[in-house]
Amino acid sequence: MNALLSVSDKSGLVEFARGLAGQGVTMYATGGTERALREANVPVHPLQELTGFPEMLDGRVKTLHPNVHAGILARRDEPRHLQELAERELKLIDLVVVNLYPFVETVSSGADRAQTIESIDIGGVTLLRAAAKNHDHVLPVVRPSDYPAVLSALKNPGGVPASLRRHLAAVAFGHTAAYDAAIGEHLRGPNAAT
Repeated sequence: MNALLSVSDKSGLVEFARGLAGQGVTMYATGGTERALREANVPVHPLQELTGFPEMLDGRVKTLHPNVHAGILARRDEPRHLQELAERELKLIDLVVVNLYPFVETVSSGADRAQTIESIDIGGVTLLRAAAKNHDHVLPVVRPSDYPAVLSALKNPGGVPASLRRHLAAVAFGHTAAYDAAIGEHLRGPNAAT
């Protein structure tokens, strides 16, 4: 099992990742998340091992790559999908752990326009939506409060229950919808010209 981790809120991350490692999950992570896990001596691979491409544009482009999204969106019950991944030597990604840049908090702090724009997460939203779309095969995990349920479900010999998969997908879609709504509201608001 492979997991991709890219989190702004690192609360509970190390314990969760240790639990994943204890279950034999191979983890790939973006810059800050990878550093936090390495510092805690949790085995992790840089996302670049999946993409073959370094982060660029000051971190604006990290996860927006077909090697990542093919591994998330591939249907495990569709032989053609699995064959395409095998032909391209791509890995399946079974667990996507992402929480987004803190846009609302950045705006609330009185940040200037440039800081506000930089706190708009693009790749994270895309990862969550892809994982939520393919929730029959991939677990999208947004909230640290869901880490214990995910660890417990992964131990289930019968697999992760469909009800938990649907719940996590609903949380992910709800979270990205609220996130985008907050961005739209801010851009329409009285500070839009500043």
